[in-house]
Amino acid sequence: MKIETIAELEAHYGAANERSLWKEVDHVTAQYRALIEASPFVVVASCGPEGMDCTPRGDPAPVVTVEDPKTLFLPDRRGNNRIDTLRNLVHDPRIALLFLIPGVGETMRINGSAEILTDPTLLERFALHGKPPSSVLKITVDRAYFQCQKALARSRLWDQASIVDRKSLPTSGEILEALAPEPFDGDEYNATYPAHMKKTIY
Repeated sequence: MKIETIAELEAHYGAANERSLWKEVDHVTAQYRALIEASPFVVVASCGPEGMDCTPRGDPAPVVTVEDPKTLFLPDRRGNNRIDTLRNLVHDPRIALLFLIPGVGETMRINGSAEILTDPTLLERFALHGKPPSSVLKITVDRAYFQCQKALARSRLWDQASIVDRKSLPTSGEILEALAPEPFDGDEYNATYPAHMKKTIY
């Protein structure tokens, strides 16, 4: 059976757990701030004319700064200039954030709207290693809530036994060589990338 209406969906799943409704608020509480400030990694979701996008962002914790209960700041560090998320936000300011904290089962979720700011004083505030970000997202919080441990417990994400040997997977160079529209040396890319990343990470 294909579910096609909200009524069918709710009938199939039943009522939401009451506690799952308690935890959703329209601002960052003191407890939620502690979770956000412990996180060095956030997944950012956005939506634009060409569809949806989901991208990782990372920094020494906190990856996102809590300015006040309704306002967050997320610096946009140096990248590949695809700027998919930023393109989306120009068209549609809605944004969703999913925070991960190493070793912790709970995740933190924020839904809201974002502005792309380039004020030099603000950029300088978020400089790392003497290099300011290209822009800073000012995020207005509409909804904030934490997610219980089930997903990370099922995935065993933080378990040492779950660590995948990187050598068992295609390298970045191999992937690029297979997809490149022109001759591309994947081995050279792999050999030079560590130095390139060290030079361009900020």
